[in-house]
Amino acid sequence: MSTREFQDRLSSARWQRDFAEEVIDGRGVIVAEFFDVGFSRQVPWTRRPQAARLLAALADPGRRFDAVVVGEFERAFYGNQFRDLAPLFKLYGVQLWLPELNGPVDTGNEHHLSLLALLGVHSKREVQRSRFRAKAAMCAQAIEQGRHLGGRPPYGYRLVAAGPHPYPAHAKWGRVAHRLEPDPSTAPHVQWMFAQRLTGRSVAGITRALNDRRVPCPSSVDPGRNPHRSGAGWTLRTVASILANPRYTGRQVWNRQHTDRGPLDAADDLLGQAEVRRWNLMQQWVISRDIAHPPLVSEHDFVAAQQANARPAPLDGAGGRYLLTGLIRCRECGRILDAHWVNKHAAYRCRHGHRKATAGGMALPRNVYIHEASDQTSCPVARHPGRRPQRRRSRATRT
Repeated sequence: MSTREFQDRLSSARWQRDFAEEVIDGRGVIVAEFFDVGFSRQVPWTRRPQAARLLAALADPGRRFDAVVVGEFERAFYGNQFRDLAPLFKLYGVQLWLPELNGPVDTGNEHHLSLLALLGVHSKREVQRSRFRAKAAMCAQAIEQGRHLGGRPPYGYRLVAAGPHPYPAHAKWGRVAHRLEPDPSTAPHVQWMFAQRLTGRSVAGITRALNDRRVPCPSSVDPGRNPHRSGAGWTLRTVASILANPRYTGRQVWNRQHTDRGPLDAADDLLGQAEVRRWNLMQQWVISRDIAHPPLVSEHDFVAAQQANARPAPLDGAGGRYLLTGLIRCRECGRILDAHWVNKHAAYRCRHGHRKATAGGMALPRNVYIHEASDQTSCPVARHPGRRPQRRRSRATRT
């Protein structure tokens, strides 16, 4: 049984056992049962707890069974999983019985193998078809209705009831739809972040200010939905993701991420596939046509925040340029020096891993500063490997 939320273990296990008992009626009895809950058919047997126990039991000389009967092929096998496991069953002399064959599988029978290959393809097709239909439906619901499609609400919002569920059957069961509403305790912090960013403040500066003010971070505000995070404080990535989240404009956005599936080990297909969440390109996002919930920032300000540049500018108003960006490396820690405007001059510095988002008090070496127009440093550890910054612009550019 792949899902806990939409299926009942008792009824699902019961009808599969009934099928199995019908297949072996008069020819055997069931002495042990293995039933996985919460694992997709796509997961290989070695990574399903109960299926893995069954594989371990095959190798036990004292096992109480000499055959395995499956209630439904599609629930047990996906794609080529049976083909990969068949040699293991044969090695230990254990037969596999299926309802589709009304008896044991004969791996030497071409008709049996063809039927099992077809069932494996059908099992895979069921998953792909269900996924496609669900994604198409969710895409339409996000665009046309601006519906909240589940998941954690963004920091600054909370979920509230939005009337009966749009599906009549669900509405009869008392289920309701949900929508986003600004959270009075956290929404002002989100608006403050955007306001600070629009003034040209860096993400690191905003992060440090939040931590200095001891503003609760998302994982500490809602630990139930963030059990995988410590809640210790704000990080650069958290602030950057909030500033880049278009849902704060009031529009519903879906499909910002997708799941990539690839082999765990190319040398061993039995290990199955790994799932990795990756970000989609902006062109692949699904955005509602109309405003779906109260915005925390206008669309104009949101776009301006994405284009905001926190690079320091000289006091005389002229545009600053850094000619040696990425060319000077710290001899002490190996990091490339950051471009940094110092006393109306372009300069570079290394803080040895220290960032404004972190708290003070850590034992760090003295900061390194070097002016672009000078070969003198405030600490004699900053040098580009093999070269020294040059005074002349042409030579510096070549460097």
